[in-house]
Amino acid sequence: MALYGLPRPTGDIDYISAVPTEGSATIQVIAGPDTKLARKYKVCVHSVTVAEVPEDYETRLVEIFPRRFSNLRLLALDPHDVVLAKLTRNSPVDNGDVEFLAKAGVLDATTLQERYRQELRPYLADEKKHDLTLQLWLEDYFQEGSAV
Repeated sequence: MALYGLPRPTGDIDYISAVPTEGSATIQVIAGPDTKLARKYKVCVHSVTVAEVPEDYETRLVEIFPRRFSNLRLLALDPHDVVLAKLTRNSPVDNGDVEFLAKAGVLDATTLQERYRQELRPYLADEKKHDLTLQLWLEDYFQEGSAV
């Protein structure tokens, strides 16, 4: 979220995957919770083991700090995919993040709805609940308040 200007501080950097996969263990040893690096910078790196993200999110990843590191590439979710990844948890913090992104003008309601319908909804266990959450977000944070 920091990539999109969210002023709220964070205590962790979440990641969905590491390539190669074995790199995840190394990342946790170097920068995971309670490591020297995490204590020094007051932020840890955390592997997200369960993430409900849109099907084609990988095609839209945005590189952070291109060519800055010789052995590391950091990629972030596009803002629509960030919002959709927050849909199933729907915590008050998530709601605030969605509101911030909508007001910052980095989200398009139509894109959000299309990705939800095509790339996320078919894989959700409780579609009606998530339909309602997205509908409420659209009504609360977008002027058009379009239907899901």
